[in-house]
Amino acid sequence: MENIDVTSQSGHKPVFLDDVLNVFKTKVGTVSTIFDGTFGRGGHTSAMLREWPSARATVFDWDEDAIRFGQENFSSLIEAGRLKLIRSNYSEFKKVRAEEPGFPQGFDLMLLDLGVSSPQLDRAERGFSFYHEGPLDMRMDQRGETTAADIVNTWDEQDLARLFIEAGEVQRPFRVVRAIVHDRKNKKPFETTRELAGLIERVDGWHKKGSHPATRYFMALRLAVNEELTGLTTALPDLIEGLAPGGILAVITFHSLEDRIVKNIFKDHLHLGKLVNKKVIKPSDEEVRVNPRARSAKLRAFERGT
Repeated sequence: MENIDVTSQSGHKPVFLDDVLNVFKTKVGTVSTIFDGTFGRGGHTSAMLREWPSARATVFDWDEDAIRFGQENFSSLIEAGRLKLIRSNYSEFKKVRAEEPGFPQGFDLMLLDLGVSSPQLDRAERGFSFYHEGPLDMRMDQRGETTAADIVNTWDEQDLARLFIEAGEVQRPFRVVRAIVHDRKNKKPFETTRELAGLIERVDGWHKKGSHPATRYFMALRLAVNEELTGLTTALPDLIEGLAPGGILAVITFHSLEDRIVKNIFKDHLHLGKLVNKKVIKPSDEEVRVNPRARSAKLRAFERGT
């Protein structure tokens, strides 16, 4: 296969790479089909195809940039029939499975790496980062209609507060929400990331060294723009159904609400299989040192019964 270094394409080693491979190596029998529902820059997929050189991978990503990157950098794998790229969200797995010609009906290994990829954060024009000036966008799928600016500028005070409390787990967002509503009415609508981040810095202030006060607000907006929690809740039962006998589904989360959804849905489907690890896998100190993004990551895995 192509000589692709899993650390080179995105500038860092994928989160939980070694742990994911170790979890998947517990699978009994051969590995011939792989599904990656969050392709990104292909780090996890590349590593899995190296580990199982006779396997074929079907991957989803709804980000146009990720699909283009895959087409350009994994062309020989695509031509060899070892990699199939599909521009879709993992929440549409069941629909694509039914409609896509030749789509595998059972996967030996399945992976979701949730959250924002480093390339998305690093590109200011995508609007995910409060450190870089860019449009207040946050759409993972550029075809989507709703942006973060739409939410910030049109939702009423009560709905904004509920969003930041429930999705952002902000305990007291009320002063920030009142300031947002005041400024958008009396000054101008919010257009850029730094406009919103600056307001949060001014109103909420810094409470914890190294943790930007806008972190949870931006996370809540991103989750809402992309309907991520709803998509995850929809997808997981379908992915479990999509496992071949003895197949393993691994999910990496970065948010307590995501982890709770994964934990509960896996628990609700124990009649179809079992947990690979009874305790959630957390990053080692070394992984956090090498990859700070892994700080809040958690890994859970489910094995389909035979």
